[in-house]
Amino acid sequence: MTLDAPLMDPQLVDRLRHVRLLAMDVDGVLTDGRLYFQSDGGEIKAFHTLDGHGIKLVQRAGIQVALITGRDSPMVSRRAAALGIQHLHQGVEHKLPVLRQLCQRLGLTLAQTAYCGDDMPDVAAIRQAGVGISVPGAPSYIRQQADWVTGREGGFGAVREICDTLLQTQGHWDAVLDTYLHGQA
Repeated sequence: MTLDAPLMDPQLVDRLRHVRLLAMDVDGVLTDGRLYFQSDGGEIKAFHTLDGHGIKLVQRAGIQVALITGRDSPMVSRRAAALGIQHLHQGVEHKLPVLRQLCQRLGLTLAQTAYCGDDMPDVAAIRQAGVGISVPGAPSYIRQQADWVTGREGGFGAVREICDTLLQTQGHWDAVLDTYLHGQA
């Protein structure tokens, strides 16, 4: 499999090879950014299964995953648990300090992180991460801060695109594909 054209930049590919932590916002990245509220006050979120499977694949390859989100949602807790995401930070207004603390706790540098976000609370983390990523639906001034803007929209496979690219650039892709071709997944 070949990398998409935007990722042919050798410097970006090299930085992706060093990523050991994929951190991301939730609303607008793992979801389409819309919030659905029921009359009883309940909240509904839609998550794409492609993104979830991509997260599982990168975790199997040794890349840790973190969710750092401004909202506090039981659905996000449930989704994180279902995907085996151990690093969940909700109710976070300023994402970069949490990303820094997480790196320190994991013995990583910011250069070993990729961060994907779509709005103002994400911009500092996008700029400071080893690879800053945004999605097409983010405002232009956020996308301009990113090293890479995914081709897929948030909530519609953007995270899977990131995960597949990490697996490819780090040399895991053939082994992942082989596992599924031979029914060993």
